[in-house]
Amino acid sequence: LGDKLFDSQVNVWADPWDKDVPVSPWDEESLLARERTQLIKDGRIASLDYSRYWAQKMGKRATAGHGNMIMEGGTKSLEELIAGTKKGIVVTRTWYIRMVDPQSLLLTGLTRDGTFYVENGKIKYPLKNFRFNESPVTILNNIDELGKPQIIGGDEVPFQMVLPPMKVRDFNFTSLSDAV
Repeated sequence: LGDKLFDSQVNVWADPWDKDVPVSPWDEESLLARERTQLIKDGRIASLDYSRYWAQKMGKRATAGHGNMIMEGGTKSLEELIAGTKKGIVVTRTWYIRMVDPQSLLLTGLTRDGTFYVENGKIKYPLKNFRFNESPVTILNNIDELGKPQIIGGDEVPFQMVLPPMKVRDFNFTSLSDAV
């Protein structure tokens, strides 16, 4: 709690009453009331979750599962972020994400349906999909710029998110994927 784990631009919270991604006011699993909770503030861990068991053991208050996640962003559109990029890759969608190492939160996954090469602020051509191995901790430490947040998810995801497009450096693509 209070440790700086991410870039100072990172601010994340959960809010069951958010107008864009409202959720049930209680956690169906724990039957605890949800409330607005600051999770990360200026790159620092602002709060921790406690199950009933762990809260009792640690002398803390039990917390409900959040149900949504909202990340603050900037004001630029994705197109404006691309326009300011000398050389890079735009990834518009990922899938088949799996945990590789829970200690470092290393994930593996694939790009899907929209991966493009960018040069001098312009999309030049589509790319074959990539496999990646990356930790969200690393990604959230390598932010150059954040765009305007947008709703991510829908009926197919367990909870809704509001996330900004992110211009990040040093993303770890490991191989090409045979996926089209």
